[in-house]
Amino acid sequence: MKLLRSQESAEARAWESFDLLATMVAVVNPDGSCLYANAGLETMIGQSRRSLVKSSLLDWFREPAQLHEAIQAVSRNEFATRRFEGALRRSVVGFTDPLPVHVIVSQTEPSHQRILVEMLEIEQQTRQDREERAMGQAQITKELIRNLAHEIKNPLGGIRGAAQLLAMDLPSPELTEYTQVIIHEADRLQTLVDRLLAPHRKPHVIGDVNIHEVCERVRALVLAEHSRGLAVERDYDASLPEFRGDREQLIQALLNIVHNACQALSERIEQGDARIVLRTRVARQVTIGKQRYRLALELHVEDNGPGIPDSLKERIFYPLVSGREGGSGLGLTLAQTFVQQHQGTIECDSEPGRTVFKILIPLP
Repeated sequence: MKLLRSQESAEARAWESFDLLATMVAVVNPDGSCLYANAGLETMIGQSRRSLVKSSLLDWFREPAQLHEAIQAVSRNEFATRRFEGALRRSVVGFTDPLPVHVIVSQTEPSHQRILVEMLEIEQQTRQDREERAMGQAQITKELIRNLAHEIKNPLGGIRGAAQLLAMDLPSPELTEYTQVIIHEADRLQTLVDRLLAPHRKPHVIGDVNIHEVCERVRALVLAEHSRGLAVERDYDASLPEFRGDREQLIQALLNIVHNACQALSERIEQGDARIVLRTRVARQVTIGKQRYRLALELHVEDNGPGIPDSLKERIFYPLVSGREGGSGLGLTLAQTFVQQHQGTIECDSEPGRTVFKILIPLP
């Protein structure tokens, strides 16, 4: 009896590690009765762990037959793992529709007939894939920029120096106008290269950050530039705690996004009905990349502009991609870099009349 209790206690301690996973996990008997549910499953279904353990996992599936068959097949050792798509019922207020999930049924210890059921939210999986692609793209972009900057800077200095020497030997002042053009354009390219490199080599200045102070600073700067025709509304959650970060980087990231919105709103600013909303919220049980965080800052920048063209939606964070004539295409790239340096992410949802940039940053 003592040995059995010791084994069960060891199992329970081992199962506690499932709370660290971003996915929903349950350990069940071959009949589907629940032995353990992790924090992710509690949150998504909207029931306490104690309630879930007293029930059958089959009760929480819209079509339980497929899950029951998979559990039975794995328990009989016909398969080590079974995968299928299902729909999970929820009792969370405001979420009445079943949640589409990818289900993985696996063996744990056949001698004890414990079956592991892991559920991945399909939308979450899609979002994780998108975030991984964005992070991978950002890393590729970083390397590309470094290599490109190195190849540009050396000959650029030579061109500028040669133009200065040539200007000293030219007999006619009219001819020096051409060398001045060369020098001016070389300086402009040098500035562009420096802007590309700056976010990757500038060190963090870490301190306590109040996100509402960041929002108010950006709001003041934007309203000083657009004193008429633009309303910048606040919708703040006062319960948000401070967190450790680089205040100046976050100001610059938010300012770049808001400036982008202002440029998209140029026609509505002239008409006098342009609107930007800065909205802050606390997000709970958030997955960023492959890591789950208990709390996160959710900052929305919403505007009532024309929206982002479909041809640009997948590329707006790429460097040198701009939706307007004369744009550098660096604003959103730098914003993404600064947010990623805070272990966060930026998402965009856009349609005509409404564009929302959502920044997620983990909170302590």
